Amino acid sequence: MSDAELLQAAAALAPQIRSQADAIEAARRVPAPIIEELSRAGLLRMTVPRALGGAEASPETMVRAIETIARADASAGWCVMVHATSALASAWLDEDAAREIFGDPHAIACGVFAPTGKAVDEGDHYRVSGRWAFASGVEESAWRMLGAVVTEPSGEPVLSPSGEPVIRHLFLRADETRVVETWTASGLCGTGSHDLTAGHVLVPKRRSASLLAERPRHPGALYRFPLFGLLSLGIAAVALGIARESIAALSALATEKRPAYSKRSLAQREMTQAHVAEAEALVRSSRALLFEAVRETGEAVAARGAPSAEERAILRLAATQAARASARAVDLMYGAGGGSSVFASSPLQRCFRDVHVVTQHMMVAEPTYAVVGRVLLGLSSEVGML
Repeated sequence: MSDAELLQAAAALAPQIRSQADAIEAARRVPAPIIEELSRAGLLRMTVPRALGGAEASPETMVRAIETIARADASAGWCVMVHATSALASAWLDEDAAREIFGDPHAIACGVFAPTGKAVDEGDHYRVSGRWAFASGVEESAWRMLGAVVTEPSGEPVLSPSGEPVIRHLFLRADETRVVETWTASGLCGTGSHDLTAGHVLVPKRRSASLLAERPRHPGALYRFPLFGLLSLGIAAVALGIARESIAALSALATEKRPAYSKRSLAQREMTQAHVAEAEALVRSSRALLFEAVRETGEAVAARGAPSAEERAILRLAATQAARASARAVDLMYGAGGGSSVFASSPLQRCFRDVHVVTQHMMVAEPTYAVVGRVLLGLSSEVGML
């Protein structure tokens, strides 16, 4: 499937997803029929290499597709982001394992990158145990990619040549894990981001990869982008979709609503006009920076095979700025809506809740600014997570 076809599919599915927004919120997960449509369109595995039957979409296409779905429903957009970014790991896996997991064109994987589990080295296998939080989209996923620290049978962590604990990401089948229902949240309610547990599961080593220390097995430009940069782009795309929806929702409300004791509609108030303009500027400028950073990173990959530390930092900066500027835009629209914004039936209320869950993700959290600032100032800094 081409990039253009992916974007057309996202746009075509958006109205159906929007019509199910209340059902998604109430069920705390995206309904199976919508997941099936997203899967059939190739959106849930758009980052799988073409050699494995995926679309190997460009980073720009990934952002645009997620943004489109997130505007229709933030939880659906978030799940598309999680499934697509988890599928990136297919490019690092042994080919037989990659085909086992992603050979089915409708295979869906979710992932928790945080290494909160333990993988005991037992020759050809790892014995995996642990608990992982925030496993978005877990209930529809046949495969779960989970981060773990590798240990010796004695329990001592295996160390890399640099002295750091070795971390691997392992793919477990759904029946090798247990879902612990924990997801009752303020926003992104429909993502089903429950906890996962696994107890002493034997996982073949070929179903694992070191996403930080190993090079991808596939040569495509997509896989030479910084992995965590791509993850942050997907998160920013969700925030941008929410922000765009909030501006549309406030604009629709403002033409109809006449505040108490006022002869003018909300749209005729100068404060409303100023807030809409500021929100528009926030979304457009941060989105432009995001795509500029994507373009510059792509040029660096094409020219040198990999971006520099500063280019990696700017990519993360652009994603963080897009997410946080989007939250500011939503806040402006929520405030401009007045008392109407507080009702559960208001799209502004949902936008407010959803975007402030997005900004809590560590990939776009405020501390990112300090990490990027250290790089830009030429100070010693750990850039592995950039």
